Amino acid sequence: MNFDKLIRTRKSTKKFKSTKPDWRDIIEAVDAARFAPMAGGIYTLKFIVVEDEEKIKKITAACQQDFVAQAKYLVVVCSNPSLTKNAYGSKGEVYCRQQAGSGIQNFWLKLVEKKLSTCWVGYFVGSMIKETLKIPENINIEAVFPIGYEYEKPIEKKAKINIDSILYFETYGNKKMKPEKKLSA
Repeated sequence: MNFDKLIRTRKSTKKFKSTKPDWRDIIEAVDAARFAPMAGGIYTLKFIVVEDEEKIKKITAACQQDFVAQAKYLVVVCSNPSLTKNAYGSKGEVYCRQQAGSGIQNFWLKLVEKKLSTCWVGYFVGSMIKETLKIPENINIEAVFPIGYEYEKPIEKKAKINIDSILYFETYGNKKMKPEKKLSA
């Protein structure tokens, strides 16, 4: 799949088929996350693949969103900010969040390439997930991803927002690009 099609077909899915995905495709998606930029080359992300139905039920309760339970696999993405915070001080926490988003995007796009679907679940009771998966207290849970095959046939989606409403030149709010300077002969 070409890149433009890949990013345009990525969408959040909340209804999954009962068919179980090949776990190797999920591992390949996790592997794609390794190539995201990391501040100072300090890799902070960790991925927990969950297949156990009881754990999925507990995590669904922590997310308070019933569709999570439809998935045959969940991936819980965590980060350990300690090394980045040691290297960059208070900015380290910001860098960890930025690189989590970057790594997760790589992960998600690889899932789409593998014809798998997911939804970025950011609302959850972290203490419940930490208890279920034995995640240490100092580790941040970034998101939960239920993974499966989309129940409905995917449709090509249009851009969510017009580029003119997000693009500025030189200063915030400036929508005009400077005319190119003419070269003198």
